[in-house]
Formats: sequence, C-alpha cells, structure tokens
Amino acid sequence: MSGITLRNTPEGVRYRARVRLKGHPAQSATFLRLTDARRWKSQTEAAIREGRYFPSTEARKHTLAEAIDRYLTQHLPHKARNKSARSYRIALTWWRQKLGAYSLNAITPAVLVQARDELHGGTTTRGKGTAKAYPRGPATVNRYLSYLSGMLTIAEREWGWLEMNPVRKVSKLREPRGRERFLSDEERQRLLAVCKPNPDLFALVVLALSSGMRRGEMLGLRWGDIDFQTGTIRLAETKNGHGRLVPLVEPAASLLRARSKVRRLGCDFVFTSPRENKPWAPWSSWYTAIEKAGLENFHFHDLRHSAASMLAQHGLSPSELAEALGHRTLSMVKRYAHIGNQHLAQRMGEAMKGVFGDDQKTA
Repeated sequence: MSGITLRNTPEGVRYRARVRLKGHPAQSATFLRLTDARRWKSQTEAAIREGRYFPSTEARKHTLAEAIDRYLTQHLPHKARNKSARSYRIALTWWRQKLGAYSLNAITPAVLVQARDELHGGTTTRGKGTAKAYPRGPATVNRYLSYLSGMLTIAEREWGWLEMNPVRKVSKLREPRGRERFLSDEERQRLLAVCKPNPDLFALVVLALSSGMRRGEMLGLRWGDIDFQTGTIRLAETKNGHGRLVPLVEPAASLLRARSKVRRLGCDFVFTSPRENKPWAPWSSWYTAIEKAGLENFHFHDLRHSAASMLAQHGLSPSELAEALGHRTLSMVKRYAHIGNQHLAQRMGEAMKGVFGDDQKTA
C-alpha cells in the first residue's frame, strides 16, 4: 500500500515514498526531507488517477553511456555486413564521449541542441597518417543525430528505459544541395588512361562507371555475389537496407571474369588487400590517379554521379535510374533529369537540321 517510511542509511536519514494504486505499477522515490516525500506522494497519486503520470525511474537509473554500450553489443552486430555499422560506431562513440555521463532523463532537447551545434563547429580528419582537418558539414551532423535517435528509439520501445526519444524534438540542420560533379567525355578518357597500368584500380573504376555502384558495395563485393551466366551482381544488403540486382555489363564483365581466373586462394573478396584477407583500400592509388589525370574537385563518389549522368543521357527515365542506382525514391535522381533533357534537346536539334538544313530560320 502507499505510504512513507523512514530509512537509516550510511549517508543519514532518508524518507522513502511509495505509491501503489490498483491497476498501476508501484512507484517509489527517496528524499532527504519528509515534506518533499509527502509532496511527491500526493502529486504522484493525483497524476496517476488523472492519467498524467509518466514514470522516469528507468531513465534516471541508466546513463547514455550504458545505453550506447548495450546497443553496440546487442544490436550493432546485426549490421555487421552493412557499411553503416562502422558509421554507427563512430557517431555513437562521439555521443558517448560528449554526453555519456548524463542519465537518460537528463538528455533533453536543449542539451542535444548544444551538442549538435558543437559537433557542427568541430572538425574531423580523413585518411591515415594525416593531420589535415575538415569541418563537419550539416549532412554529417544530421547523420550523427539520426544514429543517436535510432539507438534511443530502441531504448524507448524495447528496453523501457525512456518514455520519449528526445532527438525527435531536435531540428536537423539544413543540408546544401547534393553534388552534381561528373566526368566529361574527355575527363573520363584521361582518368581511364592513367588507371589502366594499375589493373585493380582500372577494374574498380570501370565497374563504378558502368554500374553506378557505391564504393562500399564494390569494395565489399565477393565472388559469390557475381553470376557471370546471367550477367548480374547480387547485393544482399545495401545502404538503404534492401538488397538488389545490378546488371553486369561490358567492359566490366570481361575485366571481372579475367580477375576471377587468377583470384588469390583463401580470399573471397573481388577487390582484396594485397596482404590480408579483407577488402582493398585503393585510396593511395586513387588520389595519385586523379592528380595525374588533372581532375579538379573530383571525389570517388562522383564516379557514381558520372554513371548516372551517362545513363540519363542515353534516355533512362527517373524510375529506371532509381532502380539502377538503388534509390528507394525518385528525389535522389531528380538532379539528373536536366542532363537527360539537355541531351534530348541536342538530339532534337540535330534531327531538325536534317529537316530544315543548317539554316533553320524560316522567316
């Protein structure tokens, strides 16, 4: 039954208030003063009867660090084959270092906003053995918030450690428009020419340009994922969490078929590290190649944009582009619509020259 009991503890006298009402779980709290215990008991009983009480005991008992550790141990292993697993670990480690000592009930939207702004104002390093720092962009900050939100949703719905995920009340930063950098015909020829002496890099770049696959999808590719008879690559898990079939076309098909005949024993990766049984890290070769090719402001992911632009120029519709690139919505491929329209206008102009001649002025 409800009541208040006096307890002698090593820290001194404490008053423990307990509320028990039929049809509701028992609630209790400990106070230094009797008046505080009475006030809490009275307010809690009234709130439960009126349906306004939301217990926060579990949120007070667990810290953010405990929640992150449990998530990394119990849930992240299920993402082991997903590229996002590493991103989750990096982001959640940052949150653990920043707010890990806070109890979950202290992780308020105001606290998260302050941390979000600090994260945005910070820098990160890229690559091994480099001290060059890069500012974190809005997209990175939003991903960090998204990963934290996913973890807290599990804590809320499955563990009962939270009544509400506080990240839902935090606004995401406005992200700049996506990059539209892609190779011109002349740039593509220069890049392929400097890559050709390196068979591994050449095969990787040709596959990227002919398939539009993501970097992680290609570097994680295993021989069992490729069916040369049907000319397809099966990706069991992709960035958006869904598998898909990717057409394997020439000249990538011939290059991969040749690689399959001289594969290293005991290693199943198509692009494998020369010393270990793990995916190849091509970055040193890649940066050297784009420097030799004289490509300005060009990232590896822009090979995917280049593949999409070539497909758009050859008449693929937005829905076909989305299927080819593995996008679940059409919003991500709208950036390529104007490329297809420009190419269509060029072809229409060429057709009209055949009708009206070079001088198309009729008046």
